[in-house]
Amino acid sequence: MKTQATATTNSSDLTQIYQSRFQGSTEYRLSVWQTLIRRFLSPWIPQDGGVLDLGAGHGEFINQVPAKKKWAMDLNPDTAGHLSQNVQFMRQDCSQPWPLPESSLDLVFTSNFFEHLPDKGCLQRTLQQAFRALRPGGHLVALGPNIRLVPGAYWDFWDHYLPLTERSLAEAGKLVGFAVERSLAATLPYSMSQGFQPPLWAVRIYLAMPILWRFFGKQFLVVLRKPL
Repeated sequence: MKTQATATTNSSDLTQIYQSRFQGSTEYRLSVWQTLIRRFLSPWIPQDGGVLDLGAGHGEFINQVPAKKKWAMDLNPDTAGHLSQNVQFMRQDCSQPWPLPESSLDLVFTSNFFEHLPDKGCLQRTLQQAFRALRPGGHLVALGPNIRLVPGAYWDFWDHYLPLTERSLAEAGKLVGFAVERSLAATLPYSMSQGFQPPLWAVRIYLAMPILWRFFGKQFLVVLRKPL
């Protein structure tokens, strides 16, 4: 899954970390994300609306999303060179004010990003910016490693700072005004694009059988909705 960093990591380190971590897996990652978009995330993706990919990495998600307006936010300067022409790039600290009008987005999506933020204050400010930018009824959909399910392996990454569970993220969302629409402790495996790479047919079967998530899932899914 995508891995991003924060204002505590300088640009050269961030580029080096990302390139070394996912070198040689680009084609597979694109295929996995295409499958996830079609078979897992489609209920929250508005084809006629605006979508922001928060911690966009190399654009594997946002480039393939069938949305009318698309934005990507990341501190990695390398991100811009990987985005499609119809994606607007915002290179900035996500906890600082977003250059987007109020109620201009339908979906803020983020995957394997919040754990790279330096502290809970940064996360809260980021959620506040998402709440402001989303239209009433819009969603924030977050995937990430659940510290309760991967307690040791969580810290094997140099740029992991903030341990989270589905419960702590849902609570943070409620503090800034979101309603919790869905909160699952276990969905995707810890990684679907590093090390062992299951064939795409196996990925499709896994997504279609939530009972398997209870045994192999290590990532939470939290869906927050801005009230009408």
